[in-house]
Amino acid sequence: MNRETAIPLYHQIYLTLRDEITRGERAFHSAMPTEMQLSARYNVSRITARRALDELASGGYVERRRRTGTRVVYRRPDQQIEGNIDQAVESLIAFGQNTEVNVVEIAEEQASPAIAEKLRLNPGDHVIRAVRLRSLKGQPLGLIISHLPADMGIEATPERLTGSPMLSLLREAAITIGGAVQTIEAIVADPDLASALSIEPRSAVLHVERQVEDSSGRIVLITSAYYRADRYRITLDMHEKGLFSPTYS
Repeated sequence: MNRETAIPLYHQIYLTLRDEITRGERAFHSAMPTEMQLSARYNVSRITARRALDELASGGYVERRRRTGTRVVYRRPDQQIEGNIDQAVESLIAFGQNTEVNVVEIAEEQASPAIAEKLRLNPGDHVIRAVRLRSLKGQPLGLIISHLPADMGIEATPERLTGSPMLSLLREAAITIGGAVQTIEAIVADPDLASALSIEPRSAVLHVERQVEDSSGRIVLITSAYYRADRYRITLDMHEKGLFSPTYS
């Protein structure tokens, strides 16, 4: 937490946890960290951690009970708009090729409960996790975090991800993309995300989460992208075969 900002520490923690809940990283009815765990995570007192959890409860995001702890009660009010998947994939691949990529991290690891649920995996299954910083003209544009099942035979190396979008790697592995669901929402940047994108903490960020499935209906990719709101926007063509088109400046 940033102790030099005018925003109280408990409210900074509240904002971070609220964003994690509203973008689905903390699923409905999942357990929240305890006051002691939050104290250790953010290096604050238990009183500060308690105030953050109390503020979440007041906002209707969590429910606090003495014996069962604090659980998420917020449900995302998503509304879907249909689009053409083939055109969307081509647009996304072209977007990836027109920007610069720095692979921050890539590793095979055990899926977190939230990622396992989104990918419909069993507890303990492994995933490939890739973190990339996408830039334009040397300036950060977005931070992209992708997860895909580790058993698909995708050769995701830093060299390949620098030159090819993740969707291109799926195609090269003979995986036919059958559909995708994309969610777009506005959030504010926590200090770590703000540092990665070279923006001020609490600045507006567009969070774009994409869930991609193959022709059999298997979820093969989950991508969470965090784009600078001052440099990135999405246009939706409302014609019969319209699709969204990402643009940037």
